Amino acid sequence: MTTRKAPRVRISETTPAVGSPGDPVLSAHASVVLARGIVGHEQAKRTLGVALSSGHLPHAWIFHGPAGIGKCTMALALAALVVDPEATDADRASFSPRRQGRSAEALRFGIHPDARIIRADLASTSADRELRQRKQANIPIGLLREHLIGGGERGSASFDAPVYRSSVFGAGKAFIIDEAERLEPDAQNTLLKTLEEPPPGTIIVLVTTSIDRLLPTIRSRCQRVAMHALAPAEMSAWLDEHLRQVTGSDRKFIEAFADGSPGAAVTAVELGMQAWFVELSPLIDRVVKGECPPGMSERMHDIASEVAEAAVRRDPQASKDAANRRAIGLIFALLGSEVRRRMSAAQASVRAIDYWSEVPPLISRAETHIRANVNLKLALADFVAQWSQVRSRFA
Repeated sequence: MTTRKAPRVRISETTPAVGSPGDPVLSAHASVVLARGIVGHEQAKRTLGVALSSGHLPHAWIFHGPAGIGKCTMALALAALVVDPEATDADRASFSPRRQGRSAEALRFGIHPDARIIRADLASTSADRELRQRKQANIPIGLLREHLIGGGERGSASFDAPVYRSSVFGAGKAFIIDEAERLEPDAQNTLLKTLEEPPPGTIIVLVTTSIDRLLPTIRSRCQRVAMHALAPAEMSAWLDEHLRQVTGSDRKFIEAFADGSPGAAVTAVELGMQAWFVELSPLIDRVVKGECPPGMSERMHDIASEVAEAAVRRDPQASKDAANRRAIGLIFALLGSEVRRRMSAAQASVRAIDYWSEVPPLISRAETHIRANVNLKLALADFVAQWSQVRSRFA
């Protein structure tokens, strides 16, 4: 793959005035990629470096693995190399995006015309009024049309296809679909043709924590990169660099909860999740004894509502329903972390391990109900009731 001469594009033509917003999500991921690089994931970097330097880069990818480990950031690093006309063969082979230049600067501002991250919350700023009014629980076909494939349904807005536009910077184009498991079925089906025949020089990366929720036909058309939680030493080094102010028992809690996920660590600190744990821990002890504490599901719901309300105060365009469901997901992640801790502590007791192994399926079941739009309070009450009944099988 040879280096292409950069077109004469001035960054001032695309950079907004100071204080003007680009895409904050694109900017945030670019800041990590272009400032410090990505911690860990050496096998994934080698795989992508080989693909880039081969001269025959596959156009469709799935990056899959646990939440918060850097999948979307890795996808943005790949995008940075694809959309930068000044990237060299050495940059691609070493999977090292250039940190200076017009392309890097545009990525930092979140305004690169040839790179975009498609996600459910873009519906709040859609040009289609119907999309703006929808709950942001999933990625509907209309949002995919607006930001990738173009077209429109009868009675809704119609869009040109961004994927078929020429590259502004003269290199390639990159489209990242974050939380791709949230693509609605018709959106996935419509995406198939674009995955089969994308324009030259264009890559599409689907980022997901649940690859099994993507259609088999989607999976068969994409190269897959499996990513894993950071090793303990890598996670410790990351915490030393990024969250050095977190020490003592707070640090131990963050390490246990994050379980190798930098994203989870940041979220736990920002939301004060250790306080959630302190409040819920005595209720968990009662459930373990076979009780069904009446206040547990209500408190879980209240915590989620408080987090969602704070999110909407920060961003009035945010969907409270989507924020509520995200917060519930974090509470279940907290419970999952406690299950892992207690299971590890019970290694000498086969019976205790058998007990704790029954809890994760209950969490998965509750999350499935919530994705299916079951009333949150009812889903949480059912979860607590089902968990309390596990004890009876071990009496």
